Amino acid sequence: MPFALCLFPFLVLCTLNSAGYRYGASDLAFYIPAALEKLDPSLFPRDGALIASQARLTMIDETIGLLSRVTGLGLPSLFATLYGTTLALLLAGALLVGRLLYRSAWTTLALAGALTLRHAIAKSGTNTLEGYFHPRQLAFSLGVLALVALMRQRIGISAALVLAGGLLHPTTALWFAIWIAIAWSVNEPRWRVPVAVAAALAAVGVIWMLVAGPLSGRLVQMDSEWLATLETKDYLFPLDWPAYAWLLNLVYAPTIFLIYRRRRDAGVLAPGERGVVWGCLALLLVFALALPINAARLAIVIQLQIPRIFWMLDFVAITYLVWVMAEDLRGEERRARIVCALIAVASLTRCGYIKFIRFPDRPIAEITVPDNDWGRVMAWARTTPKDSGWLAHPGHAVQYGTSLRVAGERDVFVEGIKDAAIGMYERDVAIRTRDRLAELQDFDTLTPERARSLAERYRLNFLVTTERLDLPVAYSSGPLLVYRLR
Repeated sequence: MPFALCLFPFLVLCTLNSAGYRYGASDLAFYIPAALEKLDPSLFPRDGALIASQARLTMIDETIGLLSRVTGLGLPSLFATLYGTTLALLLAGALLVGRLLYRSAWTTLALAGALTLRHAIAKSGTNTLEGYFHPRQLAFSLGVLALVALMRQRIGISAALVLAGGLLHPTTALWFAIWIAIAWSVNEPRWRVPVAVAAALAAVGVIWMLVAGPLSGRLVQMDSEWLATLETKDYLFPLDWPAYAWLLNLVYAPTIFLIYRRRRDAGVLAPGERGVVWGCLALLLVFALALPINAARLAIVIQLQIPRIFWMLDFVAITYLVWVMAEDLRGEERRARIVCALIAVASLTRCGYIKFIRFPDRPIAEITVPDNDWGRVMAWARTTPKDSGWLAHPGHAVQYGTSLRVAGERDVFVEGIKDAAIGMYERDVAIRTRDRLAELQDFDTLTPERARSLAERYRLNFLVTTERLDLPVAYSSGPLLVYRLR
């Protein structure tokens, strides 16, 4: 099935199932400021340490900065392009996987349709799709293509794709690296010794990074004070999961194994499929081995977010379930067409529900910060000195759709959700966020005296709020008021 014919419908369905594309949403509260700082190092003089605590672990900010300079694209256009590229690569991976595993092109289309049905991986902090560009999604798409290259016995290309994903999002690419190494060893017994040697060398390299390299300081136990800042991030601690999360995640393994055995007994296994399945199931062993270390609250294991392993199992389970529904052993063309149509109807129905019922006022795509009251205030913020400090509601990113660091390109006292998540990587950042959130418990009843006190202690210059206060107004748009604090 021609890739070009599928691309536009796939992009639209994925976007609508994700409640539309939004620049600056959610995790972009970190990724965009990190990229902005690479383009202009004078930005974020106050929040630089917070941003660096996660940025130093990847090359995504350097990559985006380089792409922006080379292409001349601003970040809004570049992020929209990367979002489309990510989905295009995922579609390419799905079509290639379908060509390897299925008899009918209609079954391949059904798989592509199934991948448009965005859903959360239980208690992993991960969705299969996002309504914005996320390097995690790009690394996953590259990982799927790496699996295809593996099945075609192009191990060099497979390794290169995983390495590229690792530079962008290491904690996604790592699981693909383990998966592919085991799969290659299963499929090619003569390569088991070289793969084992390579794995041992990689382990030595990881130990060096943890002991004396860029990851040093992470072989520590998180203390109770640090852990308390992560109490809302319960997905990080599997032994605390509710029963339903264990059930949903563990059901992947028997599903994959039983369908694999059915395909094996029927003699329809694709070349390299055996290794892919056993490599995928081996990720469960990695998860199991990590549980006691996670229970000991070793920082590096928690930071790796090992439950995301189940995202990989989810992909294989979906791929196999589509085969069962559309082909199984009979492989009737009519049956594949019906399943493809049913999945398409399911995706379109969900799109309609999200667009017209759940989020009727949300546009299909917001390529830039919208020109509303918040957007106009943020445009004014960008005209203020780059070293200015801002005070806003700690939940402002949720209230207005983008964080002040993203839309205003200025330091902000605290952005509750993302700053708390970044605290997972550095204890000092976690404690800073905790203390600053405590300072703003009374934000909705903030008095001029309290605002001035915070401004003096933390060298803050502006306050943005909807409350009317006895402070000098520097700018306003609609109900939003910007007060000058110093």
